[in-house]
Amino acid sequence: MGSEGPSAVTVHVTGFKKFHGVAENPTEKIVRNLKSFMEKRGLPKGLVLGSCTVLEAAGQSALGPLYEMLDSTVIDREFGLPNQEEVILLHLGANSGSPRFALENQAVNEATFRCPDELGWKPQRVPILSSDGSISRRRQTTLPVKEITKSLQQMGYDVMPSDDAGRFVCNYVYYHSLRFAEKHGIKSLFVHFPLFLAIDEEVQMHFVASLLEVIASLN
Repeated sequence: MGSEGPSAVTVHVTGFKKFHGVAENPTEKIVRNLKSFMEKRGLPKGLVLGSCTVLEAAGQSALGPLYEMLDSTVIDREFGLPNQEEVILLHLGANSGSPRFALENQAVNEATFRCPDELGWKPQRVPILSSDGSISRRRQTTLPVKEITKSLQQMGYDVMPSDDAGRFVCNYVYYHSLRFAEKHGIKSLFVHFPLFLAIDEEVQMHFVASLLEVIASLN
């Protein structure tokens, strides 16, 4: 056992398609290009890049594809395969009003959409999971957000920790993911990205690569 060294961490990444007011979602392009970018750059030691999925920017009506992706990340664990690596769900979303990256500590059990999602849903003060009770219920990531943020800042990135992922689709997906992660003994993290107008595409691609390096170093 001891001769095998640390187990690998597998990271599954999601981004979003366009949404109201954001015709080009940077995370769609980042996620579509991530595998080829990391093949050229080289993956950090001990890290496996799993699925890269682009989700519809929608809540309730898009839960099917979201849970297909989530379920696929834990199939091996359900069968109790040996040497099961750590699994991390890494969700990327756009914040068009921010000039910097933000690592989200938590999600709130509240869907209050300021505009309809891409499938026409506009909930107001609705619990994301009624089984979780009140809309004030919060779920936190088990990853060390402050530590990860500090490492990225030391690499020169304009990034901060955040306790507010909003009440729109990003928070909606993150809340579902955090509950799923807790249930299955894996981890989840949501990161907000600025538009390419604020930080260009090349820098954003390198940011994701650096984030994966920091995640690998935690293992």
